[in-house]
Amino acid sequence: MPPTMFRETAKPLSGRYLSLAEREEIALLLVQNYSLREIGRRIDRSASTISREVRRNAATRGGRSSYRATVAQWHAERSALRPKTAKLATNLALRSYVEDKLAGVVHTNCGTAVPGPSVSWNGRRHGPRQDRRWAWAWSPEQIASRLIIDFPNDETMRISHEAIYQALYVQGRGALRRELTACLRTGRTLRMPRGRTALRGKNFVSSDIMISQRPAEADDRAVPGHWEGDLILGLGSSAIGTLVERTTRFTMLLHLPRMEGHGVGPSVKNGPALTGHGADAVRDAITRTIITLPEELRRSLTWDQGAEMAQHARLKVDAGVQVYFCNPQSPWQRGTNENTNGLLRQYFPKGTDLSAHHPEALAAVAAALNSRPRKTLGWKTPAEALDQCLAQIEKQRVATTG
Repeated sequence: MPPTMFRETAKPLSGRYLSLAEREEIALLLVQNYSLREIGRRIDRSASTISREVRRNAATRGGRSSYRATVAQWHAERSALRPKTAKLATNLALRSYVEDKLAGVVHTNCGTAVPGPSVSWNGRRHGPRQDRRWAWAWSPEQIASRLIIDFPNDETMRISHEAIYQALYVQGRGALRRELTACLRTGRTLRMPRGRTALRGKNFVSSDIMISQRPAEADDRAVPGHWEGDLILGLGSSAIGTLVERTTRFTMLLHLPRMEGHGVGPSVKNGPALTGHGADAVRDAITRTIITLPEELRRSLTWDQGAEMAQHARLKVDAGVQVYFCNPQSPWQRGTNENTNGLLRQYFPKGTDLSAHHPEALAAVAAALNSRPRKTLGWKTPAEALDQCLAQIEKQRVATTG
C-alpha cells in the first residue's frame, strides 16, 4: 500500500521528471477521456512520456488498471531509490545467456570447438596487430534484442544493452566478469564517453578555422579551387600525402621521404620527425606541389586535425591557401579525399613500405587516377575537368586585361 503522506525529506525532483502536480493533472485529463497526445500538449510533455507514465505507474487493484496520482507518485519514488541490485546479479539464467553470447566458444558447422589464439587477460586493451580472444562476441545490443526472440513469453529474460555495458564497465555493478570486455568489438577496458570525443582536438586548431567557417561555395562544389587533404600510412610509419580538388576530383600526391638518420638510433623526444611526415615536411611538400597551380585554384584546403598540419599558418603565407579543419573523428567531412584514398590503396596497400616509391612513381599513379572517367563528372576525366577550369581562368584573365 502506498503511504498516505510522502517523505518530507525526499530530495525534490528536477524538471526532467514528472511532479505530483503533473500526475494529478494527468489523472484528471484521463478521466475526461483526453488522448495521451493531447495530455502531453497540455502539460508540455511528449506523448511518449505520458504513455510510459500511465503504463508503469498505474494502480492495479482488483485486476484492473487505473491511474491515480498518489499511487503513481509512490511508484515513481520507490523506483528512484538507489542503489538497486543489478538484474544480472539476481537472474542466473539471464546472466548465463549474456555471458554465453559474449564469450561462448566458436564452433564449426559440425559442432567442433575452435578455441582460437591463446590470449591471457592482462587487464588492458589489446595492442595493435596482436591476437585477440575468439568468441561469439555478440554486441550488447544484439544480445538484448535477441532475448525477445528467444524468450518471447518470459518477461524475466529481458535486459537493455546499456545495463550490459554497465555490468561490464562500472565497478560495483558486479554480475559480469571484467575480462569479458575483451569480447567486445573495441576490446576497451574503460568506457569512453561520447562527450569526451566531441571535445577532443588539437591546440593549434581554433574555432575560426573549423570546417563550419569554410565558404559556402566549397560545399556545393560550384567553384573550383577547394581541396581536401590527408596522409595514407604504410609500414614503418611511411606516408604519402594526398590532395584532391572537390569540383574536378583532380588528385595530386605528395612525396614524403624519410629524413636522414631515421632508424639509426633511438628517437629524440621533441626532436625532428625523421619519418618524413612531420609538420615542416608536410608544409613544404604541400607548398611545393600546390604552388604550381594558379591562385584561382588555391582557395582552401580541408584537413583532419592531425599533428602534421600544425604549421597551417605558415602554409597559408607560403602557398596562399586557407586551411580549414574537420571535427574530430569525422572523416565524412572529407568524403572526396577518403574515397580517393581508397582508390589509391589499389596501388599502395596497407602494410607496405610507402617510402619505396619515388616521386616519378607517385606522379604516374596520380596521372592514372586523373585519367579515369568519373560518373559524377559526366564521364569526363578529372584531368579534362581541370583543363576546362584552367581554360576558363585564362579566358577571364584575358578579358580583364583586354
